[in-house]
Amino acid sequence: MNILVVGPSWVGDTVISQVMLRLLRGRHPDAAIDYLAPPWTLPLLARMPEVRTGITNPFGHGALQLATRRRLGLSLRAGRYDQAIVLPNSWKSALPPWFANIPLRTGFRGEARWGLLNDPRPLDKQALPEMAQRFAALALPANTVPPSPLPLPCLKSDRTQQQTLLARLGLDPARPAVAFCPGAEYGPAKRWPERHYATLAGEFAARGYTVWLLGSKKDHAVAETIANLAPGNCINLCGRSDIAEAADLLAAARLVVSNDSGLMHVAAAVGRPLIALYGSSSPGFTPPLSPLARVLSLNLDCSPCFERNCPLGHLNCLNGLAPQQVIAGIDFAKLEAEP
Repeated sequence: MNILVVGPSWVGDTVISQVMLRLLRGRHPDAAIDYLAPPWTLPLLARMPEVRTGITNPFGHGALQLATRRRLGLSLRAGRYDQAIVLPNSWKSALPPWFANIPLRTGFRGEARWGLLNDPRPLDKQALPEMAQRFAALALPANTVPPSPLPLPCLKSDRTQQQTLLARLGLDPARPAVAFCPGAEYGPAKRWPERHYATLAGEFAARGYTVWLLGSKKDHAVAETIANLAPGNCINLCGRSDIAEAADLLAAARLVVSNDSGLMHVAAAVGRPLIALYGSSSPGFTPPLSPLARVLSLNLDCSPCFERNCPLGHLNCLNGLAPQQVIAGIDFAKLEAEP
């Protein structure tokens, strides 16, 4: 059986979708699963053993480009796919599998996708409150309740990959490191204040840890502010690795402290102890999928608002989350015992 997955645009959602891939692999052990994804998430797919091939989805957010989608769909016919599973809910995301004449096209009903999908599923948001549950349901026959607990994302990262990357970046493998992920692509209402990260960095530096600041090029300025507020305590690595290499850095750290972001989900999927900081978003919808993750949220009356910027102008949900609350939740004795 050949299966095509049309993946989401966000890094975190892509990591969460591995839950669905693992269920698919369990149902169809010999299936070839290909994954249509934007360029920035493709490196992650190489770390998912369930995926045979990652295929570039060239369309940006909101771009229709109907003729180009048709050409992509026609090119996908060579894959002789038996089923397509469309994870985004948009109309345009269902076009390539339709143009490819894939016999079974599965997804939630979304934006008037009758005809484009011939296995449209209703979405009961109360029955499936988490994104992982919704993705999991699409891997199963219609009207099947996803198993509980769900399989967890598990990205591959071995010690050789980690050591090679540390050497390239000039990082000392002998000194224990913690990783901070201070960015959030979605917007400022997801970002813990730089001054709080700097205070936390000082605490770790005083205990002998190196602090790595990880993120994309877009996060470099935020990380540089943190490094300047905590001089000599942080190494700004934002923009110096692709997303798969960031997974290796996270896997090499003893602890990760992260905003609700794509890297938070990557950290959970490489099995590192994680403190996840939530402000405008909800851990009830996209929690880090790991038993080693600890979620911190003030649960204010005004949150979650799911806004990119604080609509009230104060960002109390994150400003009020003090570094001391994070420090109080860290078992330093256990960290120091890590190999």
